[in-house]
Amino acid sequence: MSLWPPPRRVEVLDAADSLVLPPGAPVALHVTAAGAAPAEASEELEFALAGLRRVLATTGQQLLPAVAGNGSADTIACRVAVGSPGGERASRVDVPTNESYRLRTGLDGIAIEAATPTGAFRAATTLKQWLNSRGRPAAAGFEVPAVQIEDRPDFPIRGAMLDVSRNRVPRMDYLKRLIDRLADWKANHLQLYVEHTYAYADHEEVWRDASPFTAGEIRELDAWCRERFIELTPNQNSFGHFHRWLIHDRYRPLAEVPEGFQHPFSIDPEPFSLCATDPRVLELLTDLYDELLPHFGSRRFNVGLDETFDLGRGRSAEACEERGKPSVYLDFLRQVHDLVTERDRQMLFWGDIILEHPEVIDQVPEDAVALCWGYEARHPFEDQCARLAASGREFWVCPGTSSWHSFGGRLQNAVGNLALAATAGSEAGAQGLLITDWGDHGHLQPPPIAELPLSIGAGFAWSVETAREAASGPERTEEAWLDHAARLVYDGDETLARTVIDLGAIDLDCGGPAMNGTALFYLLRFIDDDLTHRRFRRLTIGTLQRTYARLAASRDRLNEVESDPNHAALDWTCRMMTWCCQLGVARLAAGRGLLAGQLPTKVRATLGTDLRDIAGDLPDVWRATSREGGLRESQDLLLRAAAVLDGS
Repeated sequence: MSLWPPPRRVEVLDAADSLVLPPGAPVALHVTAAGAAPAEASEELEFALAGLRRVLATTGQQLLPAVAGNGSADTIACRVAVGSPGGERASRVDVPTNESYRLRTGLDGIAIEAATPTGAFRAATTLKQWLNSRGRPAAAGFEVPAVQIEDRPDFPIRGAMLDVSRNRVPRMDYLKRLIDRLADWKANHLQLYVEHTYAYADHEEVWRDASPFTAGEIRELDAWCRERFIELTPNQNSFGHFHRWLIHDRYRPLAEVPEGFQHPFSIDPEPFSLCATDPRVLELLTDLYDELLPHFGSRRFNVGLDETFDLGRGRSAEACEERGKPSVYLDFLRQVHDLVTERDRQMLFWGDIILEHPEVIDQVPEDAVALCWGYEARHPFEDQCARLAASGREFWVCPGTSSWHSFGGRLQNAVGNLALAATAGSEAGAQGLLITDWGDHGHLQPPPIAELPLSIGAGFAWSVETAREAASGPERTEEAWLDHAARLVYDGDETLARTVIDLGAIDLDCGGPAMNGTALFYLLRFIDDDLTHRRFRRLTIGTLQRTYARLAASRDRLNEVESDPNHAALDWTCRMMTWCCQLGVARLAAGRGLLAGQLPTKVRATLGTDLRDIAGDLPDVWRATSREGGLRESQDLLLRAAAVLDGS
């Protein structure tokens, strides 16, 4: 389809009415706005017009203010009418949600009508896609069919959350490009998931080697997002997932289990969660919040509070025994909520714990927003959303890109998961859809792998009908999203689009589907284990050999065209997946019960040498989009596997 997200109504008009932009002809801008707009609205309108200027600049046209005498026979009219924002907002969270617009192109120029400047900006992004997809060179200049479009979103909040704490911290230039893409897909919300990757002034030992975001960078990103009508919302996990802090002696006394705990996000035992009954924890969080929050314009704040695996297993055990673990969790949540509301923010939090203990849902503060997450195509979103909706509290649905615990993604699972979240969330009254992109265990998947599902999910959040069609229709093939990927995600690079889609389908042919990841990735992650676990039950020598051939074809395709950083990253990914195929074949040939370290010496030596070579080439592709911090740790995951094989 030529427009994404698909608008509610598109009417292509008479061909004789086509819009023609003569070479170099100026576009005269006529702006009308209802009512006496406050200063903030005037700034927003300027942001919308700046977006419109960027769109027309791609066609070589110059957008000028409409003043007496500036016209000529070749001048094109562009009329922008912005209506009154309406009555008082019901929520104190000041984020515009009225994004409806009408767009018309034709002989008489371009006309945009919108309820707010935000709507005018959304119309500009649609105009950009219409010009790019339907515009053609003509004798009189650049010609595009006449069209009338009416549109508005289904979900008020449509966002993405990027994991910047599992080694891969994106560079500013990459982030800005991605934000521009999110704006093109009509997203209006962004979070950067932080455990330890913000440069807190008095906590350098935590972030010293992580290449963290600085206060100045956050303010720069906040401004960049605001100019594109995206709300950059702070995110600091504040209960579980605090291990990056608690491994340091200064913070270890605040841990639930200071001596360490075997949790899923590390190979070796380490402290994981903060102790919910230690008042010093709230003092630390107060310090962090007071430093972090002022750099964001958003009045929302995601405090995490998920996956508290070790709650009640250490210092809070007595309290949990006396009052019950759900009660101890809820008391801590309320105390964090007090900190957030005292700073005039609305608290967002992951809803997994309260969904495990539904008896406490009605005791959660009424203005707190539960984030209902799940990452499989058959996740029980319907049931979970119904329980949250029954409480009368605001909640969002949070599917994922299915990129993590893989190298090339799980595209079919991602589409199914995103579509289910959109349809179930919409029916239950969810106010937001937040697409999560995690980086568990080294963030070894390159960024382009996540960009396609991010675009698909953003489209589903804007147009739930599109999600319903995807959920109810036949399973998507590898071809289904190719045109979409090439045109709307990868800037016309069909080789990149084809390779991303091919890699995203491999999990189904090679031991899949597996829960929350791919069998190929798990061969690396669980190299210490035998292959009798159910995650490997569908792996066979035949499927691995076919996958090997498929990866070779992908590499050949990448090598046929001039290389760029994205192609190089995907070539590295193909090499990594090929190595996992070779490991899997060797291990299955030796027997599922045999450990990797028990393979024949020559086989282990070859595999170890090859993996060290792949690890040695990781920096070249990593640095194209990501900062230095975390790189060595991700390399070490590969080198550790090599050491298991060669016994070093």
